[in-house]
Amino acid sequence: MKQGTTILTLDNGYHLWTNTQGKGDIQLLCLHGGPGGTHEYWENFGEKLADLGVQVSMYDQLGSFYSDQPDYSDPEIAKKYLSYDYFLDEVEEVRQKLGLDNFYLIGQSWGGALTMMYALKYGQHLKGAIISSMIDNIDEYVVHINQVREEALPADAVAFMKDCEAKGDWDNDRYQGYVDILNKGYVDRKQPPAISHLISTMATPVYNAFQGDNEFVVTGKLKEFDLRDQIQNIKVPTLLTFGEHETMPVSSAKRMAKQIPHARLETTPNGGHHHMIDNAPVYFAHLEKFIKDVESGNFND
Repeated sequence: MKQGTTILTLDNGYHLWTNTQGKGDIQLLCLHGGPGGTHEYWENFGEKLADLGVQVSMYDQLGSFYSDQPDYSDPEIAKKYLSYDYFLDEVEEVRQKLGLDNFYLIGQSWGGALTMMYALKYGQHLKGAIISSMIDNIDEYVVHINQVREEALPADAVAFMKDCEAKGDWDNDRYQGYVDILNKGYVDRKQPPAISHLISTMATPVYNAFQGDNEFVVTGKLKEFDLRDQIQNIKVPTLLTFGEHETMPVSSAKRMAKQIPHARLETTPNGGHHHMIDNAPVYFAHLEKFIKDVESGNFND
């Protein structure tokens, strides 16, 4: 596969921005979070995994940053493209159009949800799955993020946030200030300057439809997400990787590691939701070990 940027034309006529880095026989496809985030925290994976001979492909999902952005204000377009089924089948179409097979799939957060769903529906194409900072249901996530903010903020701040949420007062400056505090503690602990921008790169129509206003409240379609009765059917070698200071409960990850037949859980000290940035040396050490073990036939649960 050639390196660099390729614009894919989907069968639906929309265009996706993709980028491939590195050379080698091992293929890794990366799914970003959000929904509505970007590919950007994958950009150094080709460099970091070069010694293993890994070729890394990434893309911005429909609606995100460099890819086409449908008019989601049209109810028919929103119904068709703001759905689990659409984004899952988009992964499969990207796989086909990039010519990948017997490959590794990594997904962070929402991308981790897609990775689980892909492994269940299209697992015959996978050599391994890496689920980064995502659990198999939203109920346990909501319990955890409520605990997180009660520990991180004074009681009056939590009460104020809940009042704003009840009223739908999402743009309140004081409310968003508390969200910033929580983000710095549990999402982007390192606050990396390398992926900051002069404009927002979040596809807010997509994010709002699935998540809501921020990472610490769920008002959208993700409320429905629950694979607890299915993840035992993921048959490929699976790496679960979580930060030790993040929005996703590690207790749930421990349960998942027992339910998925061939799974390994690794946690990253001082890492938040984006622990591939917060503590990159540990994150990549875990990822490299997993790939090496699967490639050599030494992976065991």
